[in-house]
Amino acid sequence: MAAEATVRFSHIHSYVDSLKPLEEYQKLATKMNAFAGSLTPPANQQDGYNVKEGRSKWLELESSHGNPATGKTDAETYSSAGQDLVEQQIVGLGWRIAGVHNGDSTISVVLASSAAVGVQFIFTAHKSKKLNELEGEGEDDAMKHFAASNLARFSQAHNTRQGFAILGFEVSAGDADRIHARYAEVHPKLVVPGSPFSYDDGTKVLEVFAYYQKEKDSDADLGTVIRFVEYASKTSLVLPGFQKVETEFDGVSQPAYCDHWVSNVVSRTGFLDTLNDVLGFTPKVDFNAGVVAAGEAQIESTVTGNSPGLVFTDMEKALVDHNQVYLPINNALSEVGHVNIFLREIGQGIQHVASRVPDLVAHIQKVNDFRKMTGAGFSFLMIPRSYYGYLSVSNLVKDSGLETPVAEKCLAALKEKGIVDHKNIVDLDATADQVKVALPSGVPESVIAIILRGRYRNLHALLREQVTEDSYIRMVRNNILVDVQGEDLLMQIFTAKVLSRSPEHEAPFMEFIQRLCSQKPGCEGLKIKPGCGGFGIRNFLTLFLSIEVSKAAQKRAEASSVGNQKDVDFHDTEVEYFTSQLDQSNPILTGISDAMTEEGLALERGDADAVAKWAGEKAAGNEKLQQLSAKYKDMMAALRAEHTK
Repeated sequence: MAAEATVRFSHIHSYVDSLKPLEEYQKLATKMNAFAGSLTPPANQQDGYNVKEGRSKWLELESSHGNPATGKTDAETYSSAGQDLVEQQIVGLGWRIAGVHNGDSTISVVLASSAAVGVQFIFTAHKSKKLNELEGEGEDDAMKHFAASNLARFSQAHNTRQGFAILGFEVSAGDADRIHARYAEVHPKLVVPGSPFSYDDGTKVLEVFAYYQKEKDSDADLGTVIRFVEYASKTSLVLPGFQKVETEFDGVSQPAYCDHWVSNVVSRTGFLDTLNDVLGFTPKVDFNAGVVAAGEAQIESTVTGNSPGLVFTDMEKALVDHNQVYLPINNALSEVGHVNIFLREIGQGIQHVASRVPDLVAHIQKVNDFRKMTGAGFSFLMIPRSYYGYLSVSNLVKDSGLETPVAEKCLAALKEKGIVDHKNIVDLDATADQVKVALPSGVPESVIAIILRGRYRNLHALLREQVTEDSYIRMVRNNILVDVQGEDLLMQIFTAKVLSRSPEHEAPFMEFIQRLCSQKPGCEGLKIKPGCGGFGIRNFLTLFLSIEVSKAAQKRAEASSVGNQKDVDFHDTEVEYFTSQLDQSNPILTGISDAMTEEGLALERGDADAVAKWAGEKAAGNEKLQQLSAKYKDMMAALRAEHTK
C-alpha cells in the first residue's frame, strides 16, 4: 500500500458527438435567466412553481429570444434520449459555461454551477465528425487533453458511445511526479504515453488509464482515464487552454459540489488494488454478493476512497469540501441486468456521477418544474410508489388498532372511491375530507391521518415527526430516496440516462444528493464527518431495481405500441416482481443498515462484545437478503423461460 497522495475532486470530462457554437449556448443561458426572472417565486422554494403560468411565460419568450440551442420543445414529448447534456445542464440545473477551448479539430466547453468551487463538467467534441466516425485522429492540439486522438481512442474502447471519459482530480505540489513514479513502478501499463504533460503556465497534467482489461496482468483498458492536475497557481481555469467566459447565473438554481463517482468494471478487486497501490485508497463500504440484486441481475460493489481525517464544525464547510474522495466500484455477478449489459454494450466506464446540493427536495422540484415548463432539462428514474408506502389491511390494523373485518371494509370503501388503487397505493392528492366521506360510519376520525400516512408510511417509519407532511409529499412526488445511518440522513435521486443516442442504449446517468448530518445541541463541537449518511444501502438496491423497472416499463410501452400483448404481459409481470422484491427487501435492508451503524459505534467505543453482536446481526440480514434475492432470481428465470417458449 502506498502513502496517500493529496487528491481532491476537480472535474468530469465527457466526450460527445457534437457541440453547438458557444453563442448558441450563451443565447440559451440568457433566455433561461430571463425566464427565471419572469416567474412568480414560490411562497416556499420546495413548493415549486405554477407550471401552467410558467409554460405560458416560456412560450412568450420565443418572440424576443427565439429557440436557441434546444429548438422548439414540448414537455409532452420529452425524452431523455438524444439530448445534448450541455443544454440539459443549462436548462435543468442552471449551470453555465465558464470556459471554452477552440482547437484545430476539437471544441471544448466547461460548465459549472454557481458555487465558487464546485462541480465542473468538461465536454469535448470533434468539429466535423461524430465519435463513431473517428479513426485514430492524430495529435492536433498543443494542449494534449484536447487532442482528437483522445476522442478516437475512447470511442474505439466504448463501442463508439458518448460518455464520461475522464475522472479529474486536483493534486498538491509535487504529487503529480510522486503519483507518476508510483504508477511507473507498479502499474506501468496504465500510464498514458507521453504523460505527464507540462504547460507554460506551470500546470502539470498526469493521465493514466483507469482500468485493466481484465486482471492486473492484462493490458490496459484504453477507454476511461484518470487525470491528476497540479497547478503552479490556481489562477487559470480547470485546465490550461481554456478561455474564460463571463457568465451570469439565473439566481434560482442551487450550487453543486462533487460527492462520489461510480465505475462499472470487469475486475472490482483489480481496480481497488490499483487505487490502493498508488493512492493509498482503502475500502469504506462493501455491498456483499447477493445484497444488490434485481431478479436475475446481481452485482457486487465496494466504496473506496482516501482518508484525509477531516472533521467539520459546520454544515456549510462539509457541503463545499472536495478533499474527501469516494469512488464506488461495481462488477456484475450475472449475465443479465444493468451492470452486465453496460459492460457488454459499452465497456468498462463511469456509470454515474453524484453531486451534493444544499436542499435536494427544492432542487429536484425546480428541475421537474423547469422540464414541465420548457420541455427540456432532466427526467428521473421511476421509483415504485410502494417504496414510499402503501395501505394494506395488515398495516392498517397495526397502525390504527382496528379489528381486521373493520379494516377490510375501510380498504374496500377507499378502493371503491378511487382513493386507494388495486396495488394498495394511496392517491398522493387525497384529502382528509375525501377519506372521511369514503369511510364506513363509526370509524374513528383518528384513522384518517393513518390512511393518509400510507402515502409515505415507509419514510415515516424512518424519520417520524422530523419531517412535515408537506415535505413527505414533496419527497414522494419528486421520487426522492431516503436513508438513515445512525442520526444522519441521506437523500438522493438518479436521473434518467444521459448521453444516449437512443432509448434502448445503455448509458451513464447523474445523481444528486443531500447529506443531513446530525448536529446534537449541547455537544462540544459539531463533529461532522465527510460522507455522513453513508451511501444508502437501502437505496442502493432501490437504484438497481428502479433501473430494471424503468427498462421493463419502457419495453412494455414499446410492446403496447405495436400491439404485442404477450410482451406487454411479460413486462407487466417483470415490474410486479421487481416491485415485490423491493417491498420485501426494505425491512431487511433497514435492519442491515441499523446493524452497520451500531457496529461502527461499537468499534469507536472499543466494545468487542457489541461489535460481535452487531456483526452477527448484519451477517444474518445479509443471509436473509441473499435468500430473497435467490427467490426472485428463480422467479424471473422461470418467467423468462415461459415467455420464450
